[in-house]
Amino acid sequence: MTMRTWWRPTQARAATPSASRGSVTAETAAMLPALIVVLAAALWAIQAVGAQLECVDAARAAARAAARGEPLDKVQEAARSATRPGAQVRVTRSRQLTKVEITMDVRPSWASRLPAVTVTASATAGTEQ
Repeated sequence: MTMRTWWRPTQARAATPSASRGSVTAETAAMLPALIVVLAAALWAIQAVGAQLECVDAARAAARAAARGEPLDKVQEAARSATRPGAQVRVTRSRQLTKVEITMDVRPSWASRLPAVTVTASATAGTEQ
């Protein structure tokens, strides 16, 4: 009984150098700067979303405090302490509604020369009588 060989290793392929040898290294070297830029942009976006969430939480807490009748300067100070330095806090109180608006500029910590992204959050609460 004879066995058929379906697979035959070729020694000629291993002995001759391939024309595409080293192309993976060259492609990786060309792609690496683009990958770093995409990663940096993603990290910056995550940082901006985190700042947005901080602003929303601080505005919500400040609106509740201002609606309860807390002094406006204490409300503004509490909102500033809950956010990053440089945040602008504006409190408006009427007989029916109290509104707090927080605005801040977010820059990536690794590149201060890039333009800032402005993040704004506002919260409204019914003024207690």
